[in-house]
Order: sequence, then C-alpha cells, then structure tokens
Amino acid sequence: MEPGRSQTKLTYADYVAFPDDGLRHEIIDGEHYVTPSPVTRHQRILRDLLYLSETYLRRHPIGEILCAPFDVVLSNYDVVVPDLVYISKARTQLITQKNLQGAPDLVIEILSAGTRSRDRWLKRDLYERVGVQEYWVVDPDDDAVDIYRRAGETFAEPRRHTRGNIVRTPPLPDFELPVSKILG
Repeated sequence: MEPGRSQTKLTYADYVAFPDDGLRHEIIDGEHYVTPSPVTRHQRILRDLLYLSETYLRRHPIGEILCAPFDVVLSNYDVVVPDLVYISKARTQLITQKNLQGAPDLVIEILSAGTRSRDRWLKRDLYERVGVQEYWVVDPDDDAVDIYRRAGETFAEPRRHTRGNIVRTPPLPDFELPVSKILG
C-alpha cells in the first residue's frame, strides 16, 4: 500500500504506536508504508541466505547477521525492516535490545510484488544517504542479485549476478556464495 501524501512526517514515536497486526510497517522520510507477509519463495530465499551467512559467521566471528522482522532506525523519520542486515563487530554497539540504531554495513532486500519499486529506488536511495556500505537486491522474478557498493559518498552502478555467478562481498572476506544457492 502506498502512502497518501501528508504534510506531517511520521516519527519513530509514531512507529512504535502502530498496531501489532502481523504486517510489516516502515517509515521512509516520514511516510508510512505497509507490506503484507512475504510469499513462500521469498521466505525460502531468506532462510537460505540466513543459513549460509550465519554458517560463515560462526567460522569467522567478525559480526552479526539479523533478519526480519527487526527494526532498523536510521533517523527519527526513517525506520525500515530489511530482510537481512549485517553489522560488523566494530559496529555492534549500534544493536540495542529493541532495534538497530544506525546504518548496517550490509543490507539485503528480497523483492516481492508489493515492494519491488520501493526496494529498488526509495530504499536504495535511503541506504545510500545513510552510509550503508553495500546493498543487495535479490530479484526472484529475474533470477538475479544486484549489488550496490559504496564508492565514496554514493553507490556505484550495480553489478548484476545471475545463476552461474558467485557473489563475493568485502564486508565478509572469503565469503563466496553461488547465486544458485541464493535463488534455490
């Protein structure tokens, strides 16, 4: 559901007052977005990404991976619930009992029909603005993973990875992930 345009920006205080209705609520630039529960393929991709990254992090304890639903508070007007976030050990002080207070090192979003445009553009711009180092957009419909990496103040053009490719990422040294294992 796309928001109606309001002159009043919602804040984190408004966010915590939203009903616990099983839907994913987010605030981006003060606007409220609601997303229904993901479909089965989305959940399987999330499960596999979580398993593979957690297996790596148990062997290489350099940070922590957290999955939705988990609030990431980027500002008083920006509260998102990414599918997966990675926080390096040097930045784990950002993790509180309730949420993450600041930009993760790595964010992974799995596209679905209701989030495709928001994840590709609105959230990409937000993650770029707040200093996320790397942003993965997993597209089950195109069988691809687009990776945006920080190049100075902005993200470089994305690199598209398809079946047969292996994803490597600087935040997780020596982590090699075949795209076929991500997409099932």
